[in-house]
Amino acid sequence: MMQLYDNPASPYCRKVKALLHETGQTGDVEIVFAAGHPLAPEKMPTATNPLGKIPALVRPDGPALYDSRVICRFLDARAQAGLYPDSRIWEVLTLEATADGIMDAALLMVYETRARPEDKQFPEMVDAQWEKIARALDAIGQRWMGHLAGPVDMGHFAIGCALGYLDLRQDARNWRQGRDALADWYAGFSGRPSMEATVPIG
Repeated sequence: MMQLYDNPASPYCRKVKALLHETGQTGDVEIVFAAGHPLAPEKMPTATNPLGKIPALVRPDGPALYDSRVICRFLDARAQAGLYPDSRIWEVLTLEATADGIMDAALLMVYETRARPEDKQFPEMVDAQWEKIARALDAIGQRWMGHLAGPVDMGHFAIGCALGYLDLRQDARNWRQGRDALADWYAGFSGRPSMEATVPIG
């Protein structure tokens, strides 16, 4: 039995869990709760991932894996699910990287208000992170809607998880405004059973 260090609010962990549901591997993995942030690494699985980040996947037959993209590639190969198809691998990886960049920026926005004392918070940094997110969302709408309309791959799940995290943590910013096509795609994709089973909490 493998172990997945997870937090139900994490969009990176959600990517992995959505893949587990999508590929029928949930019964092969025990979910282990983890919580923390850069100033509280003792609450994270540092013995498994020295960077103190989640998700981290402990395997009985090899070293632990970490970084959601690494774990997802491993689990996809394990199930031979084809969510990283050779025929469009670079597009899938680029779309996944774009989604992860959205998650990175959104998480930094959260850390700015949760990890810093109020008198040391930097609102301009928060706004700069949102500008990154807005540019990425606009790029998806302009360049990637054709891809998202095609066969489902890991890029779809990464974007879905990133948008779900924006709803969870940055709902007041209203990422849907002016992005009707992306909002419509997300409304449909969110109804996928693997996405409904992994709605973020926190």
